[in-house]
Amino acid sequence: MRSLRGGAAVVVAFLLGGGSAAAAPPVPDPSLLPSGAVAAPPEPTEQRVLCAELPDAPDDPQVPAAQRILDFASVWPITRGEGQLVAVIDTGVRPHPRLPEVSPGGDFVTSGDGTDDCDAHGTLVAGLIAAQPRPESGFSGGAPGVKLLAIRQSSGHFADRSRSDDDAARNASGYGDVRTLAMAVRRAAALGATVINISEVACRNVVEGLADGPLGAAVQYATEVEDAVVVAAAGNLDSCSGGNPGSVDPAAPGSDPWDSVVTLASPAWYDDYVLTVGAVEDDGTPADYSLPGPWVDVAAPGSVSVSLNPGTGGLADRVPGPQGARPVSGTSFATPLVSATVALVRAHHPQLNAREVMARIEATAHQPAEGWNPRVGYGVVDPLAAVTAPLPAQREIPAAPVPVAEPAAPPPPDTRPRTVALVASAAVVAASVAGLALASPALRRARGRA
Repeated sequence: MRSLRGGAAVVVAFLLGGGSAAAAPPVPDPSLLPSGAVAAPPEPTEQRVLCAELPDAPDDPQVPAAQRILDFASVWPITRGEGQLVAVIDTGVRPHPRLPEVSPGGDFVTSGDGTDDCDAHGTLVAGLIAAQPRPESGFSGGAPGVKLLAIRQSSGHFADRSRSDDDAARNASGYGDVRTLAMAVRRAAALGATVINISEVACRNVVEGLADGPLGAAVQYATEVEDAVVVAAAGNLDSCSGGNPGSVDPAAPGSDPWDSVVTLASPAWYDDYVLTVGAVEDDGTPADYSLPGPWVDVAAPGSVSVSLNPGTGGLADRVPGPQGARPVSGTSFATPLVSATVALVRAHHPQLNAREVMARIEATAHQPAEGWNPRVGYGVVDPLAAVTAPLPAQREIPAAPVPVAEPAAPPPPDTRPRTVALVASAAVVAASVAGLALASPALRRARGRA
């Protein structure tokens, strides 16, 4: 994850009776939204460090652990993310034989178009989203059917031309800050991105605060006006010093987690407008380097092993850094795995708006026992469940009763046998009576003779 420079304090409230400070969820100010001007650095820049070169990593048929855990391939018979435009706001995305067409989105570092990448970071991120599968390779991106929009807004190899070499040495983060990130988000949304991946973060101590008003306005604009899902890294502790509590205090289960924030992270902390991603290890445990916070929504594996090498047509298993190349791991690389999941959901459920997609990703994640925590949010994302879980309107509803015709009245009973029997009985009785009547005189005469 690339670290950006922050700004002055703007949102910190001091607690009465003490010297500590408490954070509050930031409220965007739409009046601070950057203009939609042509992409360009705010001041003249120059390159001061040669572009990074990485050796090729082995490419074998074994599927890397991160892709195996999330099992993107199980979703591909349903959708591969077709129709989605994913903006990668990073150090640029260099075209690669295994990437789909990369559309230039602009460059806020120099006079490029976003399709150059001196730092390798942006191309590694893009590969995790959209790298095309190959039969002989186990590596692929999570949503190989998407299109990519490349926007370069930061680089460790460039600097403000007006700053001296001494200043550049003291500010080793290079060029790019919350200003350029805000402009890049506005541009990505205006160019029609349905998913915006931000594997970058600006961190400040809560006492110092963050002057990131334009960035807050930009993510609000992207979500509410342009209906884009903004996916952002939570931050790494090596660049965001002073971590936040990693769990809810069991002695105060109802306490507000914002009260214990030590380090702010932007744009991650704009929780209403950003899907913020923490990192886990391959066994699902929270990664020690992942910055916790009340804004963390979901998590994904952060140790991704390999991705695309921007300097060759192969793969890379290292990422350049100020202290030399290091393994490809961090919340930077967990984030594109979630962006790929978002693209799959948006492709299969185009009727859902940005907020509904974010809620769906959270609801289908593998939740921790407590339901939510500051390290992994609502849990590790599940691409197949996110795509296939029944929507509220699709859940099984009891069938309406089938109308049944009122039963017909039973036919009247057949009384003919009874009538015949009664008539016959009456005839017998009548005959007997008649017989007795006729026989009575004879009987009386017989008794008289006797």
